Formats: sequence, structure tokens, C-alpha cells
Amino acid sequence: MMFVESPFLRVSLQGPFIFTIAPDLPFVDVLAAGLIAMSHGEAFRLARLTVFLPSRRACLALREAFLRAAFGQAMLLPRLVPVGGINEEAILFANIARDLSPAMPPLRRQLLLTRLILGGQGAATALSPAQAAQLAAALAQFLDEVQTERLAFDQLATLVPADYASHWQVTLHFLALLTQVWPSILEAERYMDPAVWHDQVMQGFVTAWRRQPPSDPVIIAGLAHANPVLTDLVTTVASLPGGAEGRGGYIVLPGLDRTLDDESWNTLNDTHPQAGLKTLLTALNIDRRDVTDWPVPQPLVPLPRPHCDRLRLVTEALRPAASTDRWQALVPLSPQALSGIDYFECSSLQEEAKVIALLLREVLEHEGQTAALVTPDRILARRVAAELERWDVLVDDSAGVPLAQTSPGVFLRLTAALIATAFAPLPLLETLKHPLAAAAHAPGNFRRLVRRLEIEVLRGLQPATGLTGLRAILEQANPTTSSTMCTLFDWLEVVSSPFTALMQGDSDEKHSLIAFVKAHIAFSEALATSTDQPGSDRLWQCEAGVVAAELVADLLEAADVFPRLLPRFYPALLETCMENYTVRPSSGCHPRLSIWGPLEARLQHPDLLILGELNEGTWPPALDADPWMSYPMRARFGLPPPERRIGLSAHDFVHAFCAPRVILTRSRRVEGTPTVPSRWLLRLDAVLRAAGLHEMAASSWKSAQSWLRWARGLDWPRAFVTPARPMPRPPLSARPKQLSVTEIGIWIQDPYAIYAKHVLRLRALLPLNASLDAADYGTLVHKALELCLKRWPATRVGPPLEEELLAIGRELFDTAMTRAGVQQAFWWPRFRRIAHWVALREQVRRQQKGMQGVQVFPEINGRLALTRSKWSAQFFLTAKADRIELLPDNRAVIIDYKTGSIPSQRKIAIGYEPQLPLEAAMVSAGAFPGISGRRNQPVKLLYWHLTGMNGGGEERPAGNDASALAAQAITGLQALVTLFEDRNTPYAACPHPSRYSHYQHLARTKEWAAGGDDGMGQ
Repeated sequence: MMFVESPFLRVSLQGPFIFTIAPDLPFVDVLAAGLIAMSHGEAFRLARLTVFLPSRRACLALREAFLRAAFGQAMLLPRLVPVGGINEEAILFANIARDLSPAMPPLRRQLLLTRLILGGQGAATALSPAQAAQLAAALAQFLDEVQTERLAFDQLATLVPADYASHWQVTLHFLALLTQVWPSILEAERYMDPAVWHDQVMQGFVTAWRRQPPSDPVIIAGLAHANPVLTDLVTTVASLPGGAEGRGGYIVLPGLDRTLDDESWNTLNDTHPQAGLKTLLTALNIDRRDVTDWPVPQPLVPLPRPHCDRLRLVTEALRPAASTDRWQALVPLSPQALSGIDYFECSSLQEEAKVIALLLREVLEHEGQTAALVTPDRILARRVAAELERWDVLVDDSAGVPLAQTSPGVFLRLTAALIATAFAPLPLLETLKHPLAAAAHAPGNFRRLVRRLEIEVLRGLQPATGLTGLRAILEQANPTTSSTMCTLFDWLEVVSSPFTALMQGDSDEKHSLIAFVKAHIAFSEALATSTDQPGSDRLWQCEAGVVAAELVADLLEAADVFPRLLPRFYPALLETCMENYTVRPSSGCHPRLSIWGPLEARLQHPDLLILGELNEGTWPPALDADPWMSYPMRARFGLPPPERRIGLSAHDFVHAFCAPRVILTRSRRVEGTPTVPSRWLLRLDAVLRAAGLHEMAASSWKSAQSWLRWARGLDWPRAFVTPARPMPRPPLSARPKQLSVTEIGIWIQDPYAIYAKHVLRLRALLPLNASLDAADYGTLVHKALELCLKRWPATRVGPPLEEELLAIGRELFDTAMTRAGVQQAFWWPRFRRIAHWVALREQVRRQQKGMQGVQVFPEINGRLALTRSKWSAQFFLTAKADRIELLPDNRAVIIDYKTGSIPSQRKIAIGYEPQLPLEAAMVSAGAFPGISGRRNQPVKLLYWHLTGMNGGGEERPAGNDASALAAQAITGLQALVTLFEDRNTPYAACPHPSRYSHYQHLARTKEWAAGGDDGMGQ
């Protein structure tokens, strides 16, 4: 590798050496070129440099820049120190802070603060441990901020609590107490607060270098702002004595604007991108005009061409609001300011993700080019990563994936919820269906077993609590299923018993957190065990498993500081503790594509930079309220204003905007809610209009909208085919040969439902955790009437009948309510009114002429054989009549109980509701046992509308001429049977069946019925 003469020898040796690198230059490449030049042609001198950078990501970017500068050859690099993440190596190198206590682990500190919050809250504001832990995380952040700014907590007294609302006074009182006890806690724990530890380490550098300046150069590069801790370091490095040998300190600022007029510079507020740099220069007592460009020789690598016009455009756009009147006299901007910029406004977040994924994928078609998406929106980042997977491209998301969303994290949350809910069906299925669950089976066999468990056992009414309730359901299952599931339940009971004893014991008994964690992990590992691999290997493997194991280790290490807690609080507390753990892939990601947050994107310039989700509230971010101090309290206390975050975001935006090629994207709606463009987009638009470039920009960006069309076409069908109405024509041998009278109505209105049920043999699955519904209520009423009429002869009516009906109803209701629901409070008063109405109605009817000696047949089954014209076999019609009364003269009265709505006489007359007429025809044909052979003539068809409202019920006739309705119904049925004996007759789907159908989604009715014509002329 060839080195060049250092340009630093030609720079004035009168310090301090303060430099800047313009935003339109790639910061790390320019910095690397200058540092190589600083080595004076000696390869080992470069390794003696010490470079402080803002973050670990920036250190990695500088390493890659050195690799590019050396054209891939080996070289010794400077010592790179991230000021935001000081490591042990840097401390050992500087020989400082060896006697410092270690920084307290984050989880231990959070649990300690949670304990203080729980102990200091009043009864009126009781928080759960999980809520207190979330508040503790915010408190830890608040402590870090206060200590980073080197503020004294005794200043809390200056806030004058009486000036604020009562809840703020309570908060200030707690903070005052915290500052009294927290130092003693830290001393007892032998730890330091992380911010104090970082301050002491930085101060160690400062003290050591003030006492004995380093013999080799120290460079601080890339800091866009500085808190008091870093300000001390920067001022110390800037004051280091220099010399002809290149010793001393160098400060390299990112993107200092030296062209901004003095009026604007003097009125900068915290939201301006230069606000942080201005504060830093003020601390250094340096005028910005004294800052020079970072001297770079002929670049060792080809650098992108500077975009000076674009830099001027964004500088003008983000100038302070107080001087935006200068736009009226704006010096014309060159059209080159728009070169390399594109803008996409998408209809939705998903469309934005598709456009970005396409743009990133296109970069891979150009050898050696790199691209990155920069966005603070993690939802957009995840969607872009998911879209790239359609081309088998895995992209590195610098933010990682929250542990709670990974497979081990989800499994741990599910197993905790499973025991907390006492093996309720839904949590049980969620847990057993998880890929890590195996329960000592082969994973594939266990999946099949769980599917059987779901369909045969768990679906239906909610069982009683615990495995005991599930075993009660097994008593009704077939023997094979019962034996297999009992074995599984016995195994679950054994492996979960320690955890169950803690979670389902005395609900008011508290236990230690370490007991919960140990029992939970033991159960989770047992459940994850397969036939060929122990659960500990399956659960803690891969990156996510390693992070989950770190969480468990940290919990076990810190659990001793947490107070005992009630079982019901453990699952939520575990989930809260997971929030600070993130999983990042260690390999497998594409080396030329990245997804960064604004912080990670600092100082990096890939070939293409996409700035995503430029909406107000996302980028720049919304200013969240601090739960510990209001805005005026923060200002009086001396904390920096929240607007400083916006200023840093604006600085990041300026640097990203000056990348070689930049694309801006936003979505007009997010989750259906309209969005507002970022303030920076609005300002850019205003400057372009003032400069007369708006039309040119709109035309240029419009020509790039083909990407939007391509994105929409990714999942767009090649052709739209109007879906046809389903017309299945099964062979005659597969067509049903027996239907009930209820199904005949369905056959008439929706033949496809009969096809799906009897030909395809599909049945709707019962819901999980089902509650008793209106249908169950109707079944209870029917059963109560059936039992009552079977116990009481027709001649015994009146008040005793009502009492018997109520007694039977109470028994049935109590049995049903033990399995599900609390409907009894609503249903029982209705049933009492029904019982009273039925008793009175029976008494009135028995006193009517011709009703003496009547025989009552409740819930009687019947079967009628119809001769089929084309088949030797017969078609059978079945029925279960709610009630048939046989009068002494052999005439019959058929009564149907309805707890819901009853059909109109018009629908009955035209054949849409043939149930009662068909039952009448069956009675006439002697199809019901016990009354068969007499050829009884139906005289009445009645509905008893048993709503339980008002009077309890009412009696309505189904029609005036029962015999005519019966004859019409049986004739229609014969014609229907004959029609479907034709192999060309389809079981057509009906677009608008008059009753609910479980099969409409299978017939895809909404797709073909939307066009109006259903294909049958309807």
C-alpha cells in the first residue's frame, strides 16, 4: 500500500485543530483518507492513532472505509473508540478507571427501581408489577439524562411543588425520596449508575491527558452535539499541544454550515440541524469561521462527486423560521440541485414497502453498488425486509427484532400464559401449536396429535378450569382419542406441577420471582423436549435462543432484589422485562443492503439512500410526554428541551439528503389514517417554489413513478376473470338419499350448502371457548318442555305443571351453566315467563271443545320413504317434531317451538319454509312411530313463539289450510327429488340465502354475487 505526504504538515500548527466534512461528502471515506495521510507514509503510525466516534456502527463504517481505501489489502487500523459504548478494551488501553465500580446491569436496575415504585405508591394509585416496571424503565432513562447533564438532584427543591398540579407534587415527592435512598442502594450493591460510570470513564481520559498529554494524535470525529461529559472530552482533546510530528488533538465536525448568515446563526433554535454544533463550538469558544475543511490529499479511493447545489437547497429549506423571509429574495438555484433525487408518495404503508423493496432489489443488479433504507418506523422496516424475501434477499435491520417477537420469546410468553390461565383451550392450543412444543414426541407426530386434540376435544363450550375440565370432556370422546389425550394430559400435569403449584395455588399467596423463573424455565424446557433432542438444546439455539438465555440469566441474577409477587402478575412482568432485549442476525444478510435507523445511518453514504416514512410524527419524531417531569419542570430543572431530538433528526436528514443518490418516500395513509408530510418535505417544497424549480421537480419525479406501477403490479393478477357461480354436479351415486325437513328448506334456497354438507361431508368447526348462545337457549327450552310433557299426562295441567317445568328448567340450566357463561342471569327470568305462559296455555287448550282425551307426543322422530322415479332405492325424509297432538277423532295438531323468529305465512305458502307442512305430510302418511298406521289428517299447524318477553309467548298459525299446505309441500319435494336425480342438475350456490349458512365462504359468494347477475337469471 502506498502512502502520500501528509497535508497536515501544511496546516497551521497553531491549534486548536477544528475541522469539518461537508454533508455532501462521504464522511467516513474522507476521514479515512485524511487519517491515512496523517501517518506520514509510515504504516505503523496509523495504528497509533486514537479515533473517537459516536457509535459502534460508526466504528464499523470507518473500518470498512479503511478497507476500501486499502483496496482490500491488510493494514493496521487506528484504535477506534465509540463514545456511546465504551468497552473494556478502551479502558485497559488508557489505563484509566481501573478502580471504578462496574455499571449496574440494566435489568437489575430496572427491577430495583420497580421495587421502589411499588413501595412508594399509594393505595389510590396501585400499579401492577408490570406497570411499575415500565415506569421504572422511564425512570432509569430520566436518571441517565439527569446524570449525563451533571445536574444535582438537590435542585428538585427549586421546582416549588406548590406551583404544579397535585399529581406532579406526588411525583416530585417520590423523586426527592428516591435521591435519598438510591445512592445507598448503589453503595450496597457495589454498582454505579451507567451514566455516572460513563462520565467517570470519560473523565478518566480527560484527567489522564491533562496530566500527561498522549504521545500520539487523538481524533474526535462525527459528534453532532455534546453533553457536558463529552464537552469536557472535546475541549481537552482540542487543547492538546500539537507539533510538527502531527501530535495533539483533532476535532472533525460533521457538516458544519459556515455559509449560513449571521442573523440566522444567532437565532438558531433547538430544532435546527446546526443547533448541536453551535452549542459545541460555543463550549470550545471557537468561531465557526475558524473551522476549516478536513484536509484530504488526492483521494485514495474514488469519492462521489460533491452535491453542492443540493446542499444549498436543503440548507435553505431548513433555515430558522425567523429568517425564512429571505426566500423572497432567494438567489436562483441550479437545476443540478435536483440531480439524483426522487420522491414517491404512496397510497399506503404496504405500497411504500413494496416500492422501497423494488428499489433496493434493483441496486443488486449493479455490481458493487450499495443501498440502505433509513427510517425510524420499525413497521416499515419489517415490511421492507419481508418484501425482499420474495427474491430470497435477507437484509440486515440494525434495530434487530424484539425478543418477544422471536420464536423462543413467543414460546416463553405462551407457556407462562398457559399455566396462568389454567390450561384454557385457546392458550393451550397456542402453546402446543408452537414449533418449539413437542412434549417428548417427534415434532411432526405431535403436530398431528394437537390437531386431533383441537377438533375432537377443545372446540365447543368452554370447559371447567384446569386439566380436570379437559378430562371431563374426554369422557364423551371415542375410546381411542380418550386414551391418547389422557396420556398427554397426564404428562403435562407431571411436568407442569411445580409451575402450576405456584401459579394456581392460593391466589393471595406471594412467591419470589426466582421461584417463578426457575419453575417456568423447567416447564418450558420439558415441553420443548422432542424424542431426539432435549428441550434445553431446542429452546436456546440460534441467535434468538442465545438472547433468550441471556434474559433468563439476567432475571435469575437480579431476581433477589425484587419483592415477592402474586402469581397473576408474573406473565406480564416477564413480557415487560423482555422489552430491552433485541435479536440481531449474525450472518446470512446481504452485504450490500442495509436497513438503518437515523442514528445508525450517521456518517454513512451508500450509493443509494432511501429515506422512508417522511411523515410528521414519524420523522421527525413526535415528542412524547415525560412521565416524571412536565416541560416547564424540565426547563426549570435544567434538562435539555425535548426539541433537541428534532434538531438531531434534522441533522441526520441533511446528511442523508446529500447522499450520491437519495429517494424520499412517504405514505398518504397509515392503517387507514391520513398522514401529514414531514415538515422538511413541506419546507423543501416551499424553497423549490421560491427558486422556480417546483415544476421541474414535479416533472422529474413524475417520470420516476413507473416504480409505483411496478410495485402495484407485483401482486396484480395478469388478467381479471369474472368468478363464476359454483355449479357442482356430483355423480348420482354421491348425492344425498336422506334429508331432514329442516334441510329441505336449505335445499330449496341454497343447494350448495347441501352439497358441501352431504357430498363433501364438511362440517363447521365449533369455536374455541364457546359461550352459550341463542341456539343453546332454544335447546334448553325444548328439552325442558320435552321432559315436562313426558312426565305429566295431558290431563294434569295448571299450576303444578308450571312448578314441574320450573324445576326441570332449573336442573337443566344449572347443568349447562357449570360449563360456560353467565347467561343464567338473563335467561332464567325469560324461562320463568315461558313456564307460566305454557302452563296457562295448556290449561286453556285442554278446556277447548274436542281437546279432551288428547295424546301429546313430544320430540318424536319420524321417517318417510319417497319413491324415486329413476332409482330403485328410495329417498327418505326425516323429522323430529317438537310436539304432535293426536285428538280423539284422529286429527292431529303439530306445534313447533320457536325461541327466535318465526317464518311468515307467505314464505310457508310459497315453499321457502316447508318444515311444518312436510311434518304434516309425514303425519298423514303415518311416518311417526306410535301414531303411524292411522292415516291421521292434520288439522292445525302452529308455532309457539316462546320469547320469554312480556307475556312469555304467543301462539301463531302457520297457515289456514294445513291439508293443502301438506299436499303442496310433499308434491314440491317429489319434484325437487326428481329434479336432482338428473345428473345435469347442479347444486348451485345461492347469493342471498334467507338463513345463515356456514358454507358461503366456501362458495366464495361475495366474489361472484357482487356483479348482480348470479348466472341463473336472478
